[in-house]
Amino acid sequence: MRRILKWVLRGLVLVVLVAGVVAAFNYSKIQRLLRVNSLFTAENIVGNFSDMQGMFFNTEMPVGSDNPTPLPPNPQALPESFTFRGETHRVADWIAERNLTAMVVLKNGQLAHESYYLGTRDTDRRISWSMAKSFLSATFGIAVAEGKIPSLDVPVTDYVPSLKSSAYDGASIRNVLNMASGIRFNEDYLDYNSDINRMGRVLAFGNSMDGFAEGLSERDREPGTRRQYVSIDTHVLGMVLRAATGRSVPDYMAEKLLAPLRLEADAYYLTDGFGTAFVLGGLNMRTRDYARFGLMMALGGSLNGTQIVPADWVVESTTQSAPPPYDGEKDTDTGLLGYGYQWWLPPDAAPGEFLAVGIYGQYTYINSAKGVVIAVNGADRNFRDGDGRVLLANVEMFREIAAHIGNQ
Repeated sequence: MRRILKWVLRGLVLVVLVAGVVAAFNYSKIQRLLRVNSLFTAENIVGNFSDMQGMFFNTEMPVGSDNPTPLPPNPQALPESFTFRGETHRVADWIAERNLTAMVVLKNGQLAHESYYLGTRDTDRRISWSMAKSFLSATFGIAVAEGKIPSLDVPVTDYVPSLKSSAYDGASIRNVLNMASGIRFNEDYLDYNSDINRMGRVLAFGNSMDGFAEGLSERDREPGTRRQYVSIDTHVLGMVLRAATGRSVPDYMAEKLLAPLRLEADAYYLTDGFGTAFVLGGLNMRTRDYARFGLMMALGGSLNGTQIVPADWVVESTTQSAPPPYDGEKDTDTGLLGYGYQWWLPPDAAPGEFLAVGIYGQYTYINSAKGVVIAVNGADRNFRDGDGRVLLANVEMFREIAAHIGNQ
């Protein structure tokens, strides 16, 4: 009888321990979901965007240099105003209305302007959101040059067979680089039940991003026929890059792209619960380091005497090559911009004028001819106000800064 009681007690202890582990695990998941659900609230958004590690799984990228690429100070005044759609706007008002947290302006590699707002610091590592797509594009170009991806015109399923039963079956790598995969995907950030927000909950719960992509089975159109901006396309590019290189994206990007940039601080990537990087928007760096990336692109992929990204890829990836946007996007802010390989082109873009864009006001604007790079971080909850005028007005602001500083 004593032996039976002993085993019963052991069993109860085991049950309690298991229950405790399960409860702790679920509590952690619930806490992450609660924080994610308040990620964009007015009272939390600024602090959250400088501390994404507190909400998501993540992996550090040890790329900070003891000898960072120098940005010699050469302070210059910003313009007082800019014009958009016939109306004049004061720059100071624009900074406040757009809830900017940081702005770094380079002219010929010199630090022409630097400012931080809303209690943030120059040492904050800020979320890139979709600016990360352009970092992935640059990394992709390195892999192409190394012969790891000999052709962009092969199906993505050649590298990722698990996508054969998905909506990506039949889409080429080039289609996906151009955001022209044809899959059905709702990118409405303000709709709780949209695909993009369902994907965010996958990330928050620590589930599989690969599994989410593989489960997308519906297609709206044939690949390559129309452009529709869908962030999951970039995750599929990450799947291809991992398969082609045999390495994780943070590991490969850190060695091939970020370390040669000689950044001033380590970066980090958000990941799912399996350690897979959230390549479509999970990169976090200091604003000056976003500017260093832009400077490298402005210089044709070269920095500090090293060709980091092949010069021909810089040109190819930032040239209009995507098909026209689908009907639902053609008159929107993004529909009025051109698109290359995960890079945006302003309306009537000058040669060497392009930008990386992330939601809520993240930008890296490059004007190679004027030698100007502008890196901006923000917490703009009204980034989608009206008819898309916010993004287009921001572009005009960047152009005014480039013209003003470029002429000083």
